[in-house]
Amino acid sequence: MASPAYKLAALDKDFLLGDSMRGARFMLEYQKAEEHLRAWGVRSTLVVFGSARFRPDGPERHANWYNAARKFGELAAKHGGSLFTEGKMRDNVIATGGGPGIMEAANRGAHDVGAPSVGFNITLPFEQEPNAYSTPDLTFNFHYFNMRKLHLAMRANGLAVFPGGFGTMDELFELLTLRQTLKIDQPVPIVLYDEAFWKSFLNMETLIEAGTISPDDLNLFSYANSPEEAWETLVARGVLDICEQ
Repeated sequence: MASPAYKLAALDKDFLLGDSMRGARFMLEYQKAEEHLRAWGVRSTLVVFGSARFRPDGPERHANWYNAARKFGELAAKHGGSLFTEGKMRDNVIATGGGPGIMEAANRGAHDVGAPSVGFNITLPFEQEPNAYSTPDLTFNFHYFNMRKLHLAMRANGLAVFPGGFGTMDELFELLTLRQTLKIDQPVPIVLYDEAFWKSFLNMETLIEAGTISPDDLNLFSYANSPEEAWETLVARGVLDICEQ
């Protein structure tokens, strides 16, 4: 029968991509990534956010931030448990948005020491081609921002946020809000890399003075000025360092 109504639903592309199936596509984006992560034994992640615009051969500040993120990725991969194999679960696996810049740098640091890392990429008109360093079987392409954010947040043991733009701020403040409102009820330490950068434009004291946040909310994050300090701060706030076991 030639009528589209007679096609099997699972084989009907026009039906699957129609408005009425948006909820089903949303669930499929969740499940596909979930199955691959489970197959690789990824139990928890360390999430790295930051600008897609930084390159190792760019302006000095950009290159410094890129290289710092790469070193942080290396440290986290060596010490966090992502190198485990032979049936063991992998913890503190580096996870990024899968694109260039800081994301590439963190994935690259894990790649440098032979560790797997995750890239949660998304279809955008610019800046967001997948980088060459996230593990191919753990590199995903999302259509929906909110499902991408869910996967970035749901396994996170910690968060390292490097300088970035609107996208980085969006990701940071969503995680801060989830922690503040206890929608993530386990401690997830957040480290902001390069204290001078963050304090140059983000004055949390103003929010306290205005009564829009409480003084205790400042305990939701810390600052770090070197990759080593970023890692040590996460460990001090509860991230497991397997080299200390």
